[in-house]
Formats: sequence, structure tokens, C-alpha cells
Amino acid sequence: MSWPKSHSCYEWCSVEVSYLSLMLVSYALTVVIETAVLLVGLSTRHALRVRLFAGVWLSACTYPVVWLVLPPLFEGRWVFLLVAETFAPVAECILFWFAFIRPLPQEPRATARDLLAIIVANLGSFGLGELIDTVGS
Repeated sequence: MSWPKSHSCYEWCSVEVSYLSLMLVSYALTVVIETAVLLVGLSTRHALRVRLFAGVWLSACTYPVVWLVLPPLFEGRWVFLLVAETFAPVAECILFWFAFIRPLPQEPRATARDLLAIIVANLGSFGLGELIDTVGS
């Protein structure tokens, strides 16, 4: 994938402004979908503010990698999707574990529920994105 340079990036940026706009809109939609899933799916040991924060923060950590770092590394769409959609939930589970699970007393069932909620949230936003992409094509 080659991106024409944006005039606003001063030669160091090779990402088109319209691509960044699409990324921002997609991020907002991802946050809405994933936060909704995390509000319901995360175990009750996490306060509402943690659930809301996780919905925004986890995607903020992985989205730039998925949208800016990985696409130029892969020729085929399916290989890119496999890597990106594996990376995002794995990285988000690790981040969530370190930030919110590790400090708590061990509760294996609650931990499994939390990690599963993150995976389902990612699958949900991916699925909706694919649906929008298919309908828009």
C-alpha cells in the first residue's frame, strides 16, 4: 500500500490526510462498540470508570499500530487482517491485565471473563467494520 505524502506532514509523514480522517472516524466507532461490550462483559470487580476508561484506552494503544504500522508491512489483505486482528486483542489483554487485573486478588474466573470480554469487543468492532466496508463497496 503506498500513501501519497500529506503537505501538512513536512516530509516525514507518508500518510494521506483522508486516511487519517478515516482512521479517526473508525476509532470513534471502535470505541463506541468496544466500550459497550466492555461495560457489559468485564467482571463486576471493575468499577464503571475502569470499564469506560478501558474502552477508550485499550484501542488508543493498539489502533495506531493496526492503522499506521502494520499496513505497509503486508501485501495481502488477509495476511494483514490475520496479524492485525490477532495483535489487537492479545496486546489489549496484556495491557488490561497489567493495569487492572494484576493488582487485584487472583480470581481466575473473573480474569477469564475480563479477557474474553476484550476479545469479544475486538471481534465485534472488527465485524462491524467489515460489514460497513462490504456495504460501502
